Amino acid sequence: MLYPSVAWQSSGRGLLLLLTLLWTTSVARAAEQLQSPDKQLTLSVNLTTDGMPTYSLTYKGKAVLKPSQLGLELKDTPSLTSGFVQTDAVRKSIDESWNPVWGEVKTIRNHYNELALTLTQTATKRTMLVRFRLFNDGLGFRYEFPRQPELGYFVVKEEKTQFALAGDHKAFWLPGDYDTQEYETTTSKLSEVRGLMKSAITDNASQTQFSPTGLQTPLMLKSADGLYLNIHEAALVDYSTMSLDLDDKNFVLNAHLTPDAQGNKGNLQTPGTSPWRTIIVSDRAAGILESKLVLNLNEPTKYKDTSWIKPIKYVGVWWEMITGKSSWSYTNLENIKLDSLDYSTVKPNGTHAANTAHVKEYIDFAAAHKMNAVLVEGWNTGWEDWFGKHKEYVFDFVTPYPDFDIAELNRYAQSKGIKIIMHHETSGSARNYERHMEQAYQLMNKYGYNAVKSGYVGDVLPLGEYHYGQWMNNHYLYAITEAAKHRIMVNAHEAVRPTGLARTYPNLIGNESARGTEFQAFGGSRPDHCTILPFTRLIGGPMDYTPGIFEMDVSKYNPNNNSHVNSTLAQQLALYVTMYSPLQMAADLPETYNKFLDAFQFIEDVPVDWDDTRVLEAEPGDYITIARLQKGGSSWFVGSICDEQGRTSTLDFSFLPQGKKYEATIYADAPTAHYKTNPQAYTIRKLTVTSKTKLRQVCAPAGGYAVSVVAK
Repeated sequence: MLYPSVAWQSSGRGLLLLLTLLWTTSVARAAEQLQSPDKQLTLSVNLTTDGMPTYSLTYKGKAVLKPSQLGLELKDTPSLTSGFVQTDAVRKSIDESWNPVWGEVKTIRNHYNELALTLTQTATKRTMLVRFRLFNDGLGFRYEFPRQPELGYFVVKEEKTQFALAGDHKAFWLPGDYDTQEYETTTSKLSEVRGLMKSAITDNASQTQFSPTGLQTPLMLKSADGLYLNIHEAALVDYSTMSLDLDDKNFVLNAHLTPDAQGNKGNLQTPGTSPWRTIIVSDRAAGILESKLVLNLNEPTKYKDTSWIKPIKYVGVWWEMITGKSSWSYTNLENIKLDSLDYSTVKPNGTHAANTAHVKEYIDFAAAHKMNAVLVEGWNTGWEDWFGKHKEYVFDFVTPYPDFDIAELNRYAQSKGIKIIMHHETSGSARNYERHMEQAYQLMNKYGYNAVKSGYVGDVLPLGEYHYGQWMNNHYLYAITEAAKHRIMVNAHEAVRPTGLARTYPNLIGNESARGTEFQAFGGSRPDHCTILPFTRLIGGPMDYTPGIFEMDVSKYNPNNNSHVNSTLAQQLALYVTMYSPLQMAADLPETYNKFLDAFQFIEDVPVDWDDTRVLEAEPGDYITIARLQKGGSSWFVGSICDEQGRTSTLDFSFLPQGKKYEATIYADAPTAHYKTNPQAYTIRKLTVTSKTKLRQVCAPAGGYAVSVVAK
């Protein structure tokens, strides 16, 4: 730093120059600090001597993030990474509450302290604002680009955001990929990622890895001294999805954006913003699950009327095709030009599940067991010859197969008080879907469909684009907003992982974007899978996981499929509570449920919308126990799951109101239950409980229990 005594020895012009340098250097080195409302988290923001912005974070005096770089590298123009001086700093505090259209709780508190730093690049006179919001449960920050003559349209070469971790943390990670999240979670230290990456990558219909240490978000971490961290993003709009490239020598996570077909990472125009970069912090695992930080960083709903958005519990013509018992396609023809095929002249294969009589059986079951809807896949022409063919045009989303009477099924469903859920598989051809979207939604309105499950299996068309690139992210949001014009809810599969946008667009009622139940029929998932997903994938929003499988031996449906569902029946019931979603499927076949109607009673009873949620026990990869209060009611429901080790859970009913008695119905693993050898062994018992009751319940390996708690 220059000293004033030196300046006074200079001429007038030199004095002015030297004082300017003095001011600039001082500003460049000035540190701004921000504390969370409870003062447990402290953020520090600095500019280095060359004007590079950095930030660091501590929690209760422990280092969460060491000084980490901020900024963006631009294409064909000077980057927004250094040469900055701070020209403004605005602070404010917000403490407000809001009510989600649907959710885990009735009311969400939005309480944070904010620091908005305006940084001006002296050489280019360009301005970038970095907005930090520090909550009691973590940090969110984003880049904002005001309208300015010096910066209009620009192309991002790479985002240079860093997360410099304080150590070699335990990580629950997925391989970094531009196209899929459908991997099993690997649990290891960060230093072990490189050596485990090859085994962590399994086959998928579309996949593109980018680095031997590339990781996806949400990334769950645990430090050696018991600090839990979760890194993700919020409000991903008109921007490329962020992955993380690990520097495994220094334990620094570097932002890595998904490129487009030209290799660019983003096409932006001022005024504009990046998504929020999020770090949830807690010294309790439950604190990660309780956090609403990602939702709070999204905007309020865009819709004036949300009365048409309703949570759904459904069955569907789906699992029988996943297991190979039945088929999506009407014929077994291959290598055909579908737009020239006359289905009335060809012989059906006899295994097509989406036929009128069979769908009526599902409608009857749904009506008899308090379901809201029936999903039907394979109803429309085109399923014979689409997978992996990179065909621009396959489906038109309006033409049914000859054996699917769309008008009659709509009449029959309405007579039973049941809705049918539409299915739109795009085969990755987003451009073709956009061409047909309006007429497809009009067809849904005509026949009373109010929800659609969309799919994006396979490589994206146009070729060169990726599932998680800016172009496709804009497409997904376009589909949601166009559906809203028709009062249609969307459940998008193979789409980008959620980032809390369901707050802003609550007709986005479900997403897959992870390894769902279907993989249990594709060879199985690890027994700890569902004890991790709430800490990772569900941080950004609910998942259409499709639980409720009662027949674990897949060969009972298809002798050629030897897969095994790595779960007990009791755990499958518990998933309706631990895997939150306003869209829950009873995924197994009606004929199987009819053998276990006493256990199916829990699926009938469990709600899909809640007024309150309590995380009673939690440790990622080991166990989760959650209690939830029925929306608008007084009944509580509890779910508890564990990994392959099994455990004894302590269920404390202190969440109940004092002085009231409840009848608890407990669906639990039988003493002989085991996910491999005896998964269907369960017990059901009833007892009276109060807020003072404590219950010890044994959970089988990969088992659990479910409890309904009803006021007496």
